[in-house]
Formats: sequence, structure tokens, C-alpha cells
Amino acid sequence: MIFGPIGTRAPFLRAGRGVALAALAALGTLSTAAAAAPRDPTGTWLTQDGKARIRVEKCGPQEKNLCGYAVWLKTPLNDEGKPRVDFRNPDPKKRARASLGHQLILGLKLNEDAHYEGKIYNAEDGKFYDVTIWSDGPEELTVKGCLIAFLCQSQTWTRVNDTVPGQLTGPTNGANGPHADAEWAPKPAAGAAMTGGPAATGTTKPAAKPATPKAPAAPAQ
Repeated sequence: MIFGPIGTRAPFLRAGRGVALAALAALGTLSTAAAAAPRDPTGTWLTQDGKARIRVEKCGPQEKNLCGYAVWLKTPLNDEGKPRVDFRNPDPKKRARASLGHQLILGLKLNEDAHYEGKIYNAEDGKFYDVTIWSDGPEELTVKGCLIAFLCQSQTWTRVNDTVPGQLTGPTNGANGPHADAEWAPKPAAGAAMTGGPAATGTTKPAAKPATPKAPAAPAQ
């Protein structure tokens, strides 16, 4: 009999079914991995209300965290025509800092859902919120902030690639750039401050004394 008894399967059919199931399982694993792979959230984003542009970039040890800075404000001046300052900050030392360029996204970490989570600072009320950030597309960033677990609000920020007047474009903590909080400030590259060879190590050798010139020999008599 070619097909064997009813209710049984030939060995090659069982083997074929096993290969097919293994292939489906592999495809499922690849699909799950692809779905979990985070989209790059770095770049400059316009907030949902259009009041600010936030530059998001990697930070922290080995640049595994996510930080963000206000690099443009729709209203950078107060009613007196002076630069706005972070006067509601709970840290008295930061209340005189300029609102333009301040850090608001504070070293978020990647979670198991391939989203970044941590703390965000809101200068409008001087409070910190739990935040989760992720991108479902190259032009949009979802920002979900929670005061407590069941009191949350989500915003959609839009990527911007142009530069407008008044926007900070320099590197973080550099000329015409935003300012990072001390714990997230970019660290100088190893050896960057060591220039000039031994002089930078504090082991400068004293300069050799010039040789004393010898008196000319007396002429022969």
C-alpha cells in the first residue's frame, strides 16, 4: 500500500510536517524580534502644541540612555522682554537658568517593550513625570507622561528637519547648544585634556642647562 493504513502517516510526511512547523516557528520569532526592535527616536521634534522643539539624543554611559533638550521656544521672552527662566524648578539652584536650552528628558532607559522610559521634567509646573517614549514611524514620536499610574496623557511629536530663527544648533554644552544637567553632561574623551605630552601628566622634566662655553685657547708663542 502506498499511503499505509488509514490513520497513520508515512515517515516522510511526518518529517515534512516537522520542517514546516519549525519554519513557521522561526518566522514567528523573526517577526517578534522585528516588532520589538526600537525605532531610532533621536532627532529634533516639534511638540504637539507647537510651543517648543525638543532635541533628543543618546547620553549616559556608552550612550545607552536617552536625553532631550528644549532647543527652540515659540515664546522665549517673558512679559518684560527678558529671556524666560525656569523659576518653578524645585531646585533653587536651577531657578535662574534659561528655559531655552534646559534639559527635560532625563536619561531614559530602554525597556523590554523596546520603549524608552524614565523621568521627564515639565518647566510649566515644575514637576517631574514618569514618561515612556517610542516611535511607530519615522516622522512621529509618542510621549506618554504619567503623574501617577492611572493618570496619564499622551502626545504626538512631529519630526522637524529645518532650522528656525532662535533655535539652538550647537552641540550639547557647547557654543550655541543646550545645557545638560550635571549627571547627564557629556564626558570628555579619555586623554582629551592631556595635550603636550609629559607636561599634561604633571611629570615635566626640567630643561637641561646650557653647556658653559669654553674659553678660547691661547695662541702659541
